[in-house]
Amino acid sequence: MKTVKISSYSEMPDMIKGTPVETLIRCHNLGEQGGIYNNAEILVGMCMDNRKVLRVPDNFAYVIRTAGGSMKYSDFVISYAVAVGRVKAIAIIGHDDCGMCGLHNRKESYISGLVNAGWDKDTAEQHFDSFAPIFEIGNEKDFVVSEVKRIQGRYPKLGVFPLFYSVSDGMLSLVEM
Repeated sequence: MKTVKISSYSEMPDMIKGTPVETLIRCHNLGEQGGIYNNAEILVGMCMDNRKVLRVPDNFAYVIRTAGGSMKYSDFVISYAVAVGRVKAIAIIGHDDCGMCGLHNRKESYISGLVNAGWDKDTAEQHFDSFAPIFEIGNEKDFVVSEVKRIQGRYPKLGVFPLFYSVSDGMLSLVEM
């Protein structure tokens, strides 16, 4: 999957101009302040990773943070933001170096961390084996695109946009689908 870096207004893709995603990128990437918002304009779904911080105006966005940015267990709250919050767009943000990618490589660390927190080793291993397949996302960009397609199918009148956060420079890019 290819991403479109946006570090100036002239690089803003036409498909996001005039949408809350444009505002999100202008505030986050370009350092603009944005306006004053009484209601959220956008729902942002993103990973819980502590290395990512969005720069957005107050009251501009609902933000759901989950492991890997997976929204599959957030359908009710997404619907709430759409139906009651009346958001105008949804952005799903993936990022590089995500811990939910290649979980099998972290199994021993996961288990030992739980053992250090007081878990029994067998219980920790069963816990990992039960849940890792549910939370494994595979390739980060492919996963973001699949989530966008799934969510777009549920809310066909809303724009749902795949974005990608670079941990190294803190910039958002648009993922081309």
